[in-house]
Amino acid sequence: MTDIIEFLKTVQPFDLLPAEVLAHVATKIETKHYQREAILYKHEVTTMKGLDIIVQGSYESFFYDSMHNKRCSEEHLPRTTYGGISFLLNGKKSIKTVVAKRGTVTWFLNAKDFQSICNTYDNFFLFFTRDFSNRMQQAEFAHFFKRPLVYEQNFLGSDQLYSKKIEQKEYREILSCHRSTPIYKASAMMAEAKISCIFVKDDNKQIVGYATDITFRDNVVSKRRNAEEPVDTIMDNPIVSISRDAFVFEGILKMFSNKARYILVEDNGQYIGCISRNKLLSEQAESPMMFIQSVKLALTLDELKKKWEQVPKIVTQLLARGVNAEIVNQVITTISDTIGVKVIEGVIEELGAPPAKFVFMVLGSEGRKEQTLKTDQDNAIIYEDKANEHREEVREYFLRFATLVSDRLNEIGFVYCTGDFMAKNPRWTHSLSHWKRTYQDWMLQAIPETAINFSTFFDCRMLYGEAAILDELRAFLDVELQKPMGKLFYFMAKNALQYEPPLTFFKNIRTFTKGKMEVFNLKKAMTPIVDLVRVYALKNRVFEVNTGERLKALRSKGVFTDTEFLELLQSYYYLMSLRLKKQARQILYDLTQPDNYMNIGDLTKIEISTIREIFKTIDNFQTKIKIDFTNELY
Repeated sequence: MTDIIEFLKTVQPFDLLPAEVLAHVATKIETKHYQREAILYKHEVTTMKGLDIIVQGSYESFFYDSMHNKRCSEEHLPRTTYGGISFLLNGKKSIKTVVAKRGTVTWFLNAKDFQSICNTYDNFFLFFTRDFSNRMQQAEFAHFFKRPLVYEQNFLGSDQLYSKKIEQKEYREILSCHRSTPIYKASAMMAEAKISCIFVKDDNKQIVGYATDITFRDNVVSKRRNAEEPVDTIMDNPIVSISRDAFVFEGILKMFSNKARYILVEDNGQYIGCISRNKLLSEQAESPMMFIQSVKLALTLDELKKKWEQVPKIVTQLLARGVNAEIVNQVITTISDTIGVKVIEGVIEELGAPPAKFVFMVLGSEGRKEQTLKTDQDNAIIYEDKANEHREEVREYFLRFATLVSDRLNEIGFVYCTGDFMAKNPRWTHSLSHWKRTYQDWMLQAIPETAINFSTFFDCRMLYGEAAILDELRAFLDVELQKPMGKLFYFMAKNALQYEPPLTFFKNIRTFTKGKMEVFNLKKAMTPIVDLVRVYALKNRVFEVNTGERLKALRSKGVFTDTEFLELLQSYYYLMSLRLKKQARQILYDLTQPDNYMNIGDLTKIEISTIREIFKTIDNFQTKIKIDFTNELY
């Protein structure tokens, strides 16, 4: 008994208690021995039944992140305690997972006696509250203790955003004038109609532009233009339209992508009205669309960086509400594009106007509008051909421009491409004629390396610049692809067969060990779908960039049946949904960089069964591609 009391006098906070209380405690404690290492308590699972006092050996306490890595690991040595904070301040649930090391000896004080001492002796109780306060000042501990909230309210807004169609919204009749109408008359027509937009028509009564209040402010008043001039000298572009059957979110994304403030509503090829971006956004006070608007208003790189860091929250709450991964990809892409355009515009403002027309294009997953939360830069520049005496000047400008854009994107969070597929690499910034020759060489050489390059650069779209330049390149490719290209398609098909679905001989999911988990690579599991759809798109000269859009075009051409189309589309976006959820959890919950490894232990039986069937589907389509492009069956 005396030995126990003397020991307790050296243990905080028992050293604060009177001798008679320690003597009472000595009669209440229960000794426990651990001959082998054992998990005693599980974070937020185990209900604590009292306080442990470590006499010999040690405890290890920690949080597990979603990849089963130990976080905030702490060793509890003799003369320390565990369980006080959990019991008093966490609803009696263990705040961490606890492992007793082999040979550990503890004294256990039951809940009733521990609570009685806390109620009687304030200093004893305050020891645990101060300890907890100190721990909560550690960012990582506070994060894992609190567990991130499910972001179901922020940014989400009304579910109608994803279910309501344009035809269900109130849109205005189109106010229009002839292109020769004087500026002041066009403005007067707007004032009389009490509308802030007028569309401009040509002699054939086709809409060729529009003017808004902002147009008059920026292009007339600020530049002191003569109000007698024709309205077509100051009108804005582009003209953006959408079918009345489209969803509201599609209209908003389209307006953001084209920097349009108004969109024309179309029905059977006829414009039947128009609607403003503000009108659509006004009902989405906390939606991702309002978030995109806030990105457009950001003024500094630091602001843009902070905006990009919020994207995982948006992804989490969209997926939690059952929004399709295809739509989530579009939201991520629009935010990413908005940031990219802001950066490009800032660099142009700094360097001055470009010496030639150009296109800044994005490639790979970003080019396909299938960006995830683990993303790097893939981009290139095409500029118009210039006379010999200006070539070096033009090239020097765009390489400097590309370097500044790339460096700033990296600072925001779009890291440098490890394969150096970036416009800052002189290899990927060239004139239009040079790019045509490059694509032609890739197609004619048709070796594995050039086939991979061609695949990467086929998945391209304009982020900023003159659309006509990329249109001309695509028209060139359309002609070239009508020539015999069997060798090119052979190597592209071989590339599509490089990644096999991770299935065992018995059609179970094949995994590999990473740390203590059995995982498979989600990105590599999805790659065969991207690759095989790309090959068929090239073969059939389909220039849609997105995998889903390519599938729709290929179905309309009869390349895929309705059943095949649905199998591939649903398989791809099911895997994409898993991938996005997993990456968002790593960023928000684990505070780690996202990766593509899926822990099979995190999946339900239904999910495992679904993934197994998806892999069988991919396997079947790879057999089809072998027959169609390689004349091989095995």
